[in-house]
Amino acid sequence: MMIGLVNILALAPPPSQPGQPSMPLWANLVPLLLIIVVFYFVLIRPQQKKQKEHGEMLKTLRPGDKVVTSGGIMGVVVAVKEKSISLRSSDAKIEVLKSAVSEVVERASAPPES
Repeated sequence: MMIGLVNILALAPPPSQPGQPSMPLWANLVPLLLIIVVFYFVLIRPQQKKQKEHGEMLKTLRPGDKVVTSGGIMGVVVAVKEKSISLRSSDAKIEVLKSAVSEVVERASAPPES
């Protein structure tokens, strides 16, 4: 235990001398600001862009589109409601939230007429 403490103390910078100036505050903040900028451009901005594209995809859903849900269910959109869609998958017809749609595999060629 004592050896570990001595090693940690040995890594500490030497105390500043009375006549020696210390680094200004802005010089200590520059690396922190650079890290924040890099995180924004590498992590946050692409995620926001992907979220916006997903929202646009959900707004353009229409009957006849072939979709895949986040649960892995593949189906054809039968009806689109405000917050949910009806899917026809094989022999079953199910209703899922729009937010559960992860991708549109194939767009309908033309909107069906009512």
